[in-house]
Amino acid sequence: MRDVQNQADARGIAIQRVGIKDAQLPFLIKTKDGGFQQVLARILFTVALPMEYKGTHMSRFLEILMPWSKKPLAEPEMEAMLEEALERLDAQSAEVELSFKYFIDKEAPVSGRKSVLDLDCFFRGTKARGDKMAFTLGVDVPFTSLCPCSKEISKYGAHNQRSVCRTAVRFQEGTECIFIEDLAALIEKQGSSPIYPLLKREDEKYVTEAAYENPKFVEDFLRDTVLALRSLPGIAWFSIECENYESIHNHNAFAAHEETVV
Repeated sequence: MRDVQNQADARGIAIQRVGIKDAQLPFLIKTKDGGFQQVLARILFTVALPMEYKGTHMSRFLEILMPWSKKPLAEPEMEAMLEEALERLDAQSAEVELSFKYFIDKEAPVSGRKSVLDLDCFFRGTKARGDKMAFTLGVDVPFTSLCPCSKEISKYGAHNQRSVCRTAVRFQEGTECIFIEDLAALIEKQGSSPIYPLLKREDEKYVTEAAYENPKFVEDFLRDTVLALRSLPGIAWFSIECENYESIHNHNAFAAHEETVV
């Protein structure tokens, strides 16, 4: 049977990224406590296509992914996955991104009631032939923000809202990446108060008063988060987007920062 993808292409255009998008597979993500958590991942998996090839082999992407969906996954496994893609698809570079919901344990601050909080996360690995993989961890962390200006000018209370920090981090070669649980804890500490799925009345009193005593603009949160990320051993690069879902406006407050540390 004729292999159309391997036919020569005369247009002289190399394609930087080609592959599959929005494939969904279960994966086992390694957790901080040494176990693993099963997640449903949405996948973007691409390679660079040389100009001489008419097309890539789309079925091979899924053939590569299938065995890995049954094993606990972290950086070494993702690098092996990309190495296989480079060989089987005769590519000079490859990239895979897995986006998924990850659940962390939360305990209410007064009652101690336990619940789980879902976080939007991604693992992204990029590898060129002969080079080490560049691994990026992304986590969206919700928190509460309370407006310092509203507190200052108001006789009663202050407006507050749920906010989110979309964070991506990359570490130096030879430094292990931070666990999702630790990155989420670091980020939420920078807000006026953490988010809890389950609160009793005594907990609600605690978190609203805690937020009132710790007012922050979106600019304050971003700057505090920059300082916190800079302090991580071996951090090489990070990106932050902070967004407050404003409770008294029909727009959101937004701030962003990206930094190469070394």
